[in-house]
Amino acid sequence: MQLIQAIILGLIQGLTEFIPVSSSAHLRIAGLVVTGGHDPGAAFTAIIQLGTETAVLVYFWRDIVRIVSRFFLGLFRVKGEDGAPRVPRDDQDYRMGWLIIVGSIPIIVLGLLFQNAIETTFRSLWLVAVDLIVFGIILGVADRIGVKRKGLDKLNTRDGLLYGLAQSLALVPGVSRSGGTITAGLLLGYTRTAAARYSFLLAIPAVWGSGLYELYKSVKDPCAANATQAAAVGATCSPELFTPLQTLAATVVAFLVGLAVIAFLLRYLSHGSFLPFVAYRILLGLLLIGLLLSGLVQP
Repeated sequence: MQLIQAIILGLIQGLTEFIPVSSSAHLRIAGLVVTGGHDPGAAFTAIIQLGTETAVLVYFWRDIVRIVSRFFLGLFRVKGEDGAPRVPRDDQDYRMGWLIIVGSIPIIVLGLLFQNAIETTFRSLWLVAVDLIVFGIILGVADRIGVKRKGLDKLNTRDGLLYGLAQSLALVPGVSRSGGTITAGLLLGYTRTAAARYSFLLAIPAVWGSGLYELYKSVKDPCAANATQAAAVGATCSPELFTPLQTLAATVVAFLVGLAVIAFLLRYLSHGSFLPFVAYRILLGLLLIGLLLSGLVQP
């Protein structure tokens, strides 16, 4: 039964990671139904996100290889046969490499500073509900007023850092990593497609870093990996809800579904708006508030 639960959560992760509706919020809410009221946990969430980020690596493989190779050629000033640098410092791929690094700094710093809160306080369903609604409205406003003229060739250090700050908001379930970064991109004047592409690329270092760290903790000491959450509710330390094999199954499902969702979303954004996602976020947030007020679910 737990294997089926893990697979369902992997499916939810794949469906919601790239659209701006917050996959971590959906996993938190789904835990109420799928696992009989248990929170799947921050560690499980971080690990199965490796599946969806692997989908990003596969989908953008050519872009990533080009960016990485040209970044290091430019960084070490590798010269061609004519003695000139093979990759000038104003090369777009070289700049993109630096911008991904710059944009990743905020979430790394804030993730380390607020690690305990991320695993406990920030997972309150009241906070999830409010974030779904508030940041859904902000996304709708950004999609409405954004000029949507700039492509990624216009991305600069300031914008990369602002993208990164927006991404760090996703440390709180309900905000949405893609939603936060896409909202920032729209407010900065980037097209929907450009905002989404940079959002996906920017997530790679943060998600892989977080996922591998949580994987390391779970393998080294399954009890310690869940200790913070257990202590927050006055419980004794207990291992993660799912076994490593079940978590692996969820991660594989998240990868396969996520790959299809990336392709769908980029095609959709070439002509569609974010309004359906905004409406969905608001409705889900209101539904969750109703369930909390009625006492049917506990925060």
